[in-house]
Amino acid sequence: MNAFPGTFAFDEYGRPFIILRDQESQKRITGTDAIKTHIMAARQIASTVKTSLGPKGLDKIMVSSDGDVTVTNDGATIMKLMEVEHEIAKLMVQLSQSQDDEIGDGTTGVVVLAGALLEQAEGLIDRGIHPIRIADGFELAAQCAIKQLDAIAEPFPVDPNNKEPLIQIAMTTLGSKIVNKCHRQMAEMAVDAVLNVADIEKKDVNFELIKIETKVGGRMEDSMLVKGVIVDKTLSHSQMPKELRNVKLAILTCPFEPPKPKTKHKLDVTSAEDYRALREYEQEKFTQMVKQVKDAGATLAICQWGFDDEANHLLLQQELPAVRWVGGPEIELIAIATGGRIVPRFEELTSEKLGSAGLVREMAFGTSKDKMLVIEECKNSKAVTIFLRGGNAMIIAEAKRSIHDAICVVRSLVKDSRIVYGGGAAEISCSLAVAKEADQLSTLEQYAFRAFSVALESIPLALAENSGLHPIETLSELKASQVAEKKPSLGVDCMLTGDSDMKSHNVVESLNSKKQQILLSTQLVKMILKIDDVRSKNDGSM
Repeated sequence: MNAFPGTFAFDEYGRPFIILRDQESQKRITGTDAIKTHIMAARQIASTVKTSLGPKGLDKIMVSSDGDVTVTNDGATIMKLMEVEHEIAKLMVQLSQSQDDEIGDGTTGVVVLAGALLEQAEGLIDRGIHPIRIADGFELAAQCAIKQLDAIAEPFPVDPNNKEPLIQIAMTTLGSKIVNKCHRQMAEMAVDAVLNVADIEKKDVNFELIKIETKVGGRMEDSMLVKGVIVDKTLSHSQMPKELRNVKLAILTCPFEPPKPKTKHKLDVTSAEDYRALREYEQEKFTQMVKQVKDAGATLAICQWGFDDEANHLLLQQELPAVRWVGGPEIELIAIATGGRIVPRFEELTSEKLGSAGLVREMAFGTSKDKMLVIEECKNSKAVTIFLRGGNAMIIAEAKRSIHDAICVVRSLVKDSRIVYGGGAAEISCSLAVAKEADQLSTLEQYAFRAFSVALESIPLALAENSGLHPIETLSELKASQVAEKKPSLGVDCMLTGDSDMKSHNVVESLNSKKQQILLSTQLVKMILKIDDVRSKNDGSM
């Protein structure tokens, strides 16, 4: 819509009025009708992802217009790939995206909660309560829930020497994903990766240093964590040694080949002598380049650009192994890991600018002669690479998303190490606290508080439903037990073990993630409730 979608006009008395542009081709919904259609759209989106919540949640298969197939359980990915038309549905997609960007986990829960809040708001609007009062009430209730989360949160030891509690948290995150076949191994990889690059004193984790590489083929159990860098390249000549020890790396961003006149001018070679002279000059220059690299003490050249076969042959002759066409991000990571400097000109290459690595080796896979280069035992051991294997591209892509979620959760614990219990336990506890607070209120907001309390129950209800339990019965029992035993760690027993105490199952979530879910969904719901007039082009997209 334009800032001013119309023109000014004056009637015969000089009173101004606006003639709306293209009024006959516009569709307009106002007042309660507008809010109702928005709520319906948001609920449809929430009901789509609801079934993928929890360890027994189901996966979704998304087929793009090009025919690309994605199988996923990750809320943010499902939302991103759903081609939604409705403007409110688009806001829901952005909601899961912002949860993914900020925390990395809880992307399904945040959408389910927003959908439940809107569903409750619809009932209140039908009872004649003004949407703004509802929105304000929700805001206050969210603050009450956050206070309750703070009250039930427990401190959590982030200790590099005792990884077990962190591994349990990563396993909670991975429980609903496709990788739960090698559940523990993936969790250990995620925890080790974060602890390797984390600065525990500063409570900071640099994500740039964790790289995830994938290769189709092999079993998921063959995945591993490499304390170094994996580059999807091989040594430029097949006869170069496959394993190098105590390597000094020259990291070059200048072309490693005999100089060619790269100008618009034409070079006329009129006689055989001229041609020979030019050839000798090129060869001499290139030999000089190789000599400069070798004199600096380098035993491996990593080059951002390619070089031709002639250069390759000369490098083999001079016994200088090299890797060509290494991309920008990889070059930077290799430089960080090996403590080397990226050199843009041969003249600037000195021994201080070389990186060092204990071992550089080629890994070969299967029978397809796929090879990759591994740079290990680096000077700066902070850079790590998670290397994932799997039967097909879809499984690997989902494993990559899952491991990303697990890394994000461990990172948020390094930043703020307080936890709450999962399995819907925290939501039930907040729901009880908000309902209790509602009884103290004498204003209209108490209705919004009670509605918020009911909406929070949607998470444990969905978990119970997805696990094949009777949702209402399970929730009633849990609420009664939490009140009677004063135990905020009682949640939905998704694995049907007969024990509802999430503490004994080690089902834990970071406090940050839970807070963010409640705050983000409340913000979005407030925003949707404040919209009462929608104008759109009447093309059937509403």
